[in-house]
Amino acid sequence: MIEENIQENKISILRDFDVWSINSVFIAVLVIAPILSVFVIALTPTENIWPHLLSTTLPRYASNTLLLMFCVGLFSGIVGTSTAWLIARYRFFGSTWLQWALFLPLALPAYVASYALVDLLEYAGPVQTLLRSVFNWQTSQDYWFPEIRSLGSAIFVLSLALYPYVYLMARSAFLEQSASAEEVAKSLGSSVQGLFFNLGLPLARPAVFAGIALVMMETASDFGAVDFFAVQTLTTGIFSVWLESNNAGGAAQIASTVLILIFILVSLEKFNQRKLRFYNLSFRHKKIEKITLNRVSSIIAFIICFCPIFFGFILPFLVLLNLGYGNLEIWLNSSLFSAIKNTLTVSGLAAFITATLALLMVYGIRLSGKKLPQLILPITTIGYAAPGAVLGIGILVPLAFMDNWIADQIFDFTGYDPGLVFTGTAFAIILAYCVRFFSIAQQTVDGAFGRVSPSLPNAARSLGRNKLQVLWEIYRPIMSTSIATALLLVFVDCVKELPATMLLRPFNFETLATRVHVQASLEDLPNAAPGAILIVLIGLFAVFLLARVNTQISN
Repeated sequence: MIEENIQENKISILRDFDVWSINSVFIAVLVIAPILSVFVIALTPTENIWPHLLSTTLPRYASNTLLLMFCVGLFSGIVGTSTAWLIARYRFFGSTWLQWALFLPLALPAYVASYALVDLLEYAGPVQTLLRSVFNWQTSQDYWFPEIRSLGSAIFVLSLALYPYVYLMARSAFLEQSASAEEVAKSLGSSVQGLFFNLGLPLARPAVFAGIALVMMETASDFGAVDFFAVQTLTTGIFSVWLESNNAGGAAQIASTVLILIFILVSLEKFNQRKLRFYNLSFRHKKIEKITLNRVSSIIAFIICFCPIFFGFILPFLVLLNLGYGNLEIWLNSSLFSAIKNTLTVSGLAAFITATLALLMVYGIRLSGKKLPQLILPITTIGYAAPGAVLGIGILVPLAFMDNWIADQIFDFTGYDPGLVFTGTAFAIILAYCVRFFSIAQQTVDGAFGRVSPSLPNAARSLGRNKLQVLWEIYRPIMSTSIATALLLVFVDCVKELPATMLLRPFNFETLATRVHVQASLEDLPNAAPGAILIVLIGLFAVFLLARVNTQISN
């Protein structure tokens, strides 16, 4: 009798164990499947235009993309690292609020900043109009002005929009460095420049490279800004081949090229992180005391830190406010309210589903202890690196096939045509958001699990709670702040997402992002301004949260 009870308990434990493992693997496969489907579509096109792409447009798409990635990564690295060093090492006028204000450009999507820059600097804009009136120039032939819709403008806007990624990681690395090594360097006669180039920067190099790699991935996936500046990249090529040439296979082949490029970039970043390891060898970690700068140096440091904020957030936002100010009709437009409702609905649902799936998957992997789920976990982060346009192909083509098959089966059996269930609704958009931003929720939740003492769930299990009860009664209350953070970050990124939404939205379905892009493409910036302002205001919530967390780290 005792042996039978023991056997039943073992079977019950194994069954419970397998349920969580299978659940984790299923969620991981759901996240990875759209990426894999891109390669399947690329390898089995109905019309193979790969040779044509190689001989015509693909080299131009690839060269522009690589040049854009390199330049944006370089300039973002310089701006992010220099401002992070000043904030982490020195006290100067305004440094207290500049440390979080440097995050503000994250609230302003690059495509929104692009619209503001063009409106400000184009021929009919206030800058050139002022120049003509001051110098009495009559036409554009009387003076030279840089071309606004160009690669240089795209580099400028993307660099200012994305440098906070480098700033965030570099600042954390500088703050974590010990004062002991700096004291030794000073005793050996190292100058201020020597401390940065020979000590601070080499120690922070893994973090800086990680930030630059993230910037380059975001640059490769951008569509709104490069499309508005008329820069032909791999991402715009996906839209051209698919929507204009109606060739999903060719678009998937370009998308697979983007994925391979992203994979190489991620691999290089991981290799760099593996090769570089720095350890604090002192028994007591002593924080570096910030140096108070004199008046002149303080002004210079303030200007260096304030310029990215001014050109990356304040100036574009003021342009948008000027465009949207004083015209009540554009704010009361019914299509704007419809876009707001659609945005809040799909973004809210996607954020909730993503955070829930991340919670279940991470919890299941921690419970199972099996190697397969643990190996799959890092792979699920690839969705964040994949551009939205790539995910659009990987989701829409299989879903369209499934939609038509289901509709045909229902019609054959019942005579009723249900229409398109997946691609005819916002389901595809929500799925794309979940895959695209699953990494954010997964990493946030995983970090929260690691901060919970194992004794708490063990005590609950000893009191008869099952694993699901432990998750709900123990982990959930303790991790509520982290879960809320994941929800908010995913929600804000969903609000700003443009390429995937453009490809997957049903007919006559607009979000704030697509509405702004469509209006701006029609050169109707006043009507685009309200939606852009709302996107920025929503983004400010995430920036405030990010700044608050990082301020706590520095204190």
